[in-house]
Amino acid sequence: MRISPAEVISAVRDGYLALARGESRCPTKLMMPLPKTERDAVSYSMLGYDAGCEHVGFKTSYRQGTDNPEKYYTAISLYDDTTGLPFALMDCHRVGASRTPATTALIAQACAAPDARSALLIGTGAQAHNTLPYLLTVLPGLERLMLFGTHPVGIRNCRDTFREHFPDRELELVEDVPAAVADADVAVVASGRAAHPKVQLSWMKPGGLMISVSSKGVASSALREADYAIATSEGQLGVTGSRFAAEDGTARIDAEFPEVLIGRKPVRRSADDRVFVFSSGMVITDIPVAHALATKAIAAGRGQRVQLWS
Repeated sequence: MRISPAEVISAVRDGYLALARGESRCPTKLMMPLPKTERDAVSYSMLGYDAGCEHVGFKTSYRQGTDNPEKYYTAISLYDDTTGLPFALMDCHRVGASRTPATTALIAQACAAPDARSALLIGTGAQAHNTLPYLLTVLPGLERLMLFGTHPVGIRNCRDTFREHFPDRELELVEDVPAAVADADVAVVASGRAAHPKVQLSWMKPGGLMISVSSKGVASSALREADYAIATSEGQLGVTGSRFAAEDGTARIDAEFPEVLIGRKPVRRSADDRVFVFSSGMVITDIPVAHALATKAIAAGRGQRVQLWS
C-alpha cells in the first residue's frame, strides 16, 4: 500500500502531540539481550496506547546480528479500544521504516537552525532509506543532501527511494565522514556497527544539529558534549542509549522531544548551540502508522480475516 511521506509525518506528529498532552500512554520499551553472546541476538517489546486512533499496540522484535537484515523480525498487533476487539496483526518492518524517518524529519524541522541548508545521512540500512526524502519534505530549503554508506545495495536503495520522491534533486555521495559532518547543518547518524570513524559532536559547526537514530556510530561522548541535549524518551535513552551515560551512570538531557514539539520546552538555548538528539523508536509512533496502513489495506481488499478464538 502506498502512503506518502506527508501522511506518515502527520501521523507521527499527532502521536507525539497526543503523548505530550497526556492523552496517550507509552511505557519504556523492554530490551532483552540473549545469553549466548556469540549469536549477538536481542529482543525488544513495546506496549502503548494512541489516543488519535484509540488503539492499543503491542510491538515485538527479534534480531540476530546487526549486519543481516534477513535475521530481523518484527510484528505489531493492534486492538481497537472503542470496540474491545483485535484489529490487525501485521509485519512491522515497513511501519518502522516509515515512522523512524518521519521522527527524524520532525526533529529536524523543529530543532535545525532556521537557515539550515545542508543535511548528511550516515548509514543505508532499512531505517535510512526514507530519511532524505522525508527530510526534504519538511525542509524544502535544503540545498545540499549528502549520503555516506559502505553497502552498495543500501546505497542503491537510498538513491532509488530519493529519486522516486524527488527526481529533479541531486544526492551527493561522500567519503570523508568528519569533513561531511563539518559541512552539514543537520547530520543524521543511522549506522549500526559503523564502518566509519565514531562521529564526534565537536566536528559539527556551531548551531548544528546531530540526530542519532539509536546509532552505535556516534561517539559515546556526544551527549555530554552537547550544548543542548534532547531524547525522544528519557526512559528509553537509559535502555537503548546507555553507552552515552557519564562515568557515574547518569545521562543528562535538557528536554524530551514531545515536549519540544508541543512548545513546552525550547529547541536550544542559543543560536550557536550544538544540539544532540537521541532518537529511539516509540510505539506511539508505530501505532498510528500501522493503523493507517492496515486501514488502507482493508479498504483495498488486502490481508486475511482470521478468527483468533471462539
